[in-house]
Amino acid sequence: MNTASRFLLCAFFTAHAGCGGSSATENPPPAGSEPVPEASTPVASGSDASDGATVVDRSLVVDATEDARPDFSPGFDSSDRPGWVLTWSDEFDGPAGTLPDPTKWGYDLGGGGWGLMQLQTYTSDAANASLDGRGNLTINALTDPLVRYTSARLKTQGKFEQQFGRFEMRAVLPGGLGLWPAFWMLGNNFPATRWPNCGEVDIMENRSREPTINHGSLHGPGYSGNMPLTAAYTLSGGATFSSDFHVFAIEWELNVVRFYVDDALYETRSPADLPTQVWVYDHPFFILLNVAVGGGFAGNPDATTVFPQTMIVDYVRVYSRPM
Repeated sequence: MNTASRFLLCAFFTAHAGCGGSSATENPPPAGSEPVPEASTPVASGSDASDGATVVDRSLVVDATEDARPDFSPGFDSSDRPGWVLTWSDEFDGPAGTLPDPTKWGYDLGGGGWGLMQLQTYTSDAANASLDGRGNLTINALTDPLVRYTSARLKTQGKFEQQFGRFEMRAVLPGGLGLWPAFWMLGNNFPATRWPNCGEVDIMENRSREPTINHGSLHGPGYSGNMPLTAAYTLSGGATFSSDFHVFAIEWELNVVRFYVDDALYETRSPADLPTQVWVYDHPFFILLNVAVGGGFAGNPDATTVFPQTMIVDYVRVYSRPM
């Protein structure tokens, strides 16, 4: 979103929620196959939420961009990055209903659980991912009479990748039981190099039942799935990630990855954290954005979960150090 657009407050759904990251393969894995890489911090055991989500007609997604609903304040923003040079970005400016820029974004498609018992089917439909006409991308999780839930997972694989730099997203997250939004990265050697050996960086991963908590994680060989390098950032003062914009970022340099929320450093990782495992963050990575529904980490929607649920993304920006 450009500077002028940023201060136009966002119209949004009365209730909203998200979905988690996943692998960069186009087809769902067969039952019993190796789990597909997903922006996945340790999976919560004993998740017993029932699937009784409130159904809302798909057409409400279009109507919501035009309707006056609860607005968000400008929230946290920092467009000045001393010591960094912008190398790639998407500000999501364009008419409402426009698909994401195909020169920047592709899609992962399909369902099948994604190796994590998730319930959504990913599509390339504008109903699941499009511009809102106010300088934002919306990723919408919807109910569907045929496949239960649809959503979108966007990726820059084959279009943009970078080794080292600052990677950041400014967004409002969905909120409601069973939503799993994520902003994450996979090594550009995937799928030739299988997950987790390709490396995964989870910059933003949230389960909406914990509306104040963001998880930042690294997954690699011997430290993946339920045992990544991970830490959590908790908002103070009762604020939630679904009530305003926040900036989620990493700064990745040689042998170090630093994790930030709203420019507050909360986690630093280096090869020193892996005395017997391999540090695999030595090659370019590509970006993924998605909203998953259900799964072991997030739990399933129940009767309190209202759809549509949406992640609003103001921008994604990537920087590098000046030469």
